[in-house]
Amino acid sequence: MTTTSETTHETELRDRVVASLEAQGVAGPFGTLEPMLGGHSGLTYRIAGADEEFVVKSVPPGQKAIGRHDMLRQARIMSALADTDVPVPGIRATDEESPAWFAMDLVRGESLEPVLDDPAVEPELAAARMRRAAEILPVLHAVPLSSLPVDSDVLSPADELTRWARTMAAVPAELVPDAGRFEELLAARVPDPVEPVLVHGDYRLGNILSAGTEPAALIDWEIWSPGDPRVELGWFLVFADGTNFPGVGREVAGLPSAEELIDTYSAAAGPLCDFTWFDALGRFKMAAIMGHNLRRHREGRHHDPAQELLPETISRLIATGIDRLA
Repeated sequence: MTTTSETTHETELRDRVVASLEAQGVAGPFGTLEPMLGGHSGLTYRIAGADEEFVVKSVPPGQKAIGRHDMLRQARIMSALADTDVPVPGIRATDEESPAWFAMDLVRGESLEPVLDDPAVEPELAAARMRRAAEILPVLHAVPLSSLPVDSDVLSPADELTRWARTMAAVPAELVPDAGRFEELLAARVPDPVEPVLVHGDYRLGNILSAGTEPAALIDWEIWSPGDPRVELGWFLVFADGTNFPGVGREVAGLPSAEELIDTYSAAAGPLCDFTWFDALGRFKMAAIMGHNLRRHREGRHHDPAQELLPETISRLIATGIDRLA
């Protein structure tokens, strides 16, 4: 149910969006702001002009434009990537006035995780999309940091482990069995950092709009940063194997193996060292996130019965991560 304050926010936001787009020469008439389901970093809407359609992302009323809610930070990185070979939506308007927002071109495509999302993606199409994602990732990592609006510190492998160990520590031990041993194994062999690159932070098919087999746009830039490319590849590989998600996902026949995806990435970016550690870190990170979500559900902070399907997956991620390090 829409509240009066939400209606007021949307009315005021639409007026600001339309005025900005008209100032850019976009022809009306304009439709209403239609809420779009999806990300959790802000409010997302769709709006149509006479000949073009746009996606609008806005800071929620009462929220500060910091962290995941910093809409304009997302707009800045996508604007900086506009003239590169990284596919991103075109940014058409931004507004720093509170609540801040930006408008970008609506890109047609599917953003489905083959091993997790519904509807299921046809296996051959899913495999082709995954291979193309592995080819695009080194293109992203090759963009010079000097050309980008970098505004955060570089996260080393040790920083990444500290970050996710903090998340894991907030989860009751019974929800994340053997997480302590897993963390000890990771901490005992933290790799040396390599030259930092632009890291999307959540690179996977669920954040790539695909038109057929081709990546049309990489979206959801809430947590981009300079960082270690191996962290990003390790995270991507978590979603390349349906056996990582018993009870909540599916196995998809014919998906490329982790070895093939690593080889595809390395053919363009160069050989990887110490990658087993990053493969394990991706599993640790996912187990921590799922454990956090399950804890919130059981504490009544975010009721979602689907979270009760997670324990088997959490255990699987931890067990396979330990196997890779032990």
